[in-house]
Amino acid sequence: MHIVIESVIRKLKNKPDYKFESNYNFRELFAILFNRIKQVLRGAIRRLFLKKTHGLLFIGTHVVIDHAYQFTAGCNLIIEDNTYINALSVNGITVKDNVSIARNCTLICTGVISQKGDGIVIGNNTGINAGTYLGGQGGIEIGDNVIIGPGVKVFSENHKFSDLSVNIKDQGVVRNGVCIKNNCWIGAGATVLAGVTIGEGSVIAAGSIVTKTVAPNSIVAGIPGKVMKTRNDFPLPEDQAYKINLKVV
Repeated sequence: MHIVIESVIRKLKNKPDYKFESNYNFRELFAILFNRIKQVLRGAIRRLFLKKTHGLLFIGTHVVIDHAYQFTAGCNLIIEDNTYINALSVNGITVKDNVSIARNCTLICTGVISQKGDGIVIGNNTGINAGTYLGGQGGIEIGDNVIIGPGVKVFSENHKFSDLSVNIKDQGVVRNGVCIKNNCWIGAGATVLAGVTIGEGSVIAAGSIVTKTVAPNSIVAGIPGKVMKTRNDFPLPEDQAYKINLKVV
């Protein structure tokens, strides 16, 4: 049965070299397949309300998409359980092909109704892990083949606070977009603040807070995030990469 599933995924993703683990038993494979079928059925209904869709749409349970008429979905989009999406914004939300959004994620483009937000773009083959928060008020652009770890937070808006005579909540906001270029890995629990561009091929260590733009192929760790190394500094085999020790100095 795993061969059949592997063939289907290869065709859907247009990846002839896709490999599916063969150590699942029949019961496990059946459960996976049955769940995906239910998601496709939910997606078939939900796609009627979206701005534009291409290919299959997989929707989990308790998924909310507010202002769905501003949401564009590419081929094979997976949105897992308990995800909240609000696409109200100038440019809406565009998700390209073969993207997965794991459970308990939040994507929101407009916070205060008086100030309409910019929007969010997510590139091809990007995976967004559980519990991620994307605040697209000032605009967020995520490239292709990006890994977003669990619990990542991306902000593109800040409150003004310089006037001591006015409540902070009444001083308005400053919006500054975030761009995460292709082939980046944003580790679990990392935070990316407004105005930051993360260069192509960069790795952000778990728990880091990125406050400044990062050059391509950088490895960033710490609070605030600092460039510890570049990926060219240690050409290690894949099975040794996990041993890299990133220390904040």
